[in-house]
Amino acid sequence: MGDLLLVRHGETEWSRSGQHTSYTDLPLTPHGEEQAGSLAPLLARRTFALVLTSPLARAVRTAELAGLTGTVRDADLHEWYYGAYEGITTVEIHRDRPDWDLWTDGAPPGAVGNPGESPQEVGERADRVLARVTAALPEGDVLLVAHGHFLRVLTARRLGLPPADGRLFRLETGTVCRLSTEHGRPVIAEWNTRA
Repeated sequence: MGDLLLVRHGETEWSRSGQHTSYTDLPLTPHGEEQAGSLAPLLARRTFALVLTSPLARAVRTAELAGLTGTVRDADLHEWYYGAYEGITTVEIHRDRPDWDLWTDGAPPGAVGNPGESPQEVGERADRVLARVTAALPEGDVLLVAHGHFLRVLTARRLGLPPADGRLFRLETGTVCRLSTEHGRPVIAEWNTRA
């Protein structure tokens, strides 16, 4: 049975500033490109049965710079849809909604074509990804390249927790995390590993 490795894409301008970024397809900053490239030695030691990336350019570029090949884009790995909160920081949201919390309240819809999502909706997408992961793990390690909030929800679901418990797992840009098993149960083996 293989391990599940998670890579959060490298830094973008909005990840640096704390702006919620889902469908806005920002490129990596020069620092983000350095972060992504620095992951190559960590990942080169493994052979992957499956490598999935978010379809967004920041994740695809991170995978390329990390030396990953044979990647498959999976729309379910898209970042949490922030809807009306796209491009806005939590501090700015709290000016109008001081008690708002992404992990319990989700994000309201924005303009047409820019939906918001609840934690449960993100959890449903994570569960679909985990079904693909579970099918591939008997063949070896699986790697996912995606986004901070989504990967935190996916981690919670892998550990048997509700989606909102993703709030417990702070995830830095340009890092690798490894979910493994102990006595047949999913566990966190490494978190926020850098080269």
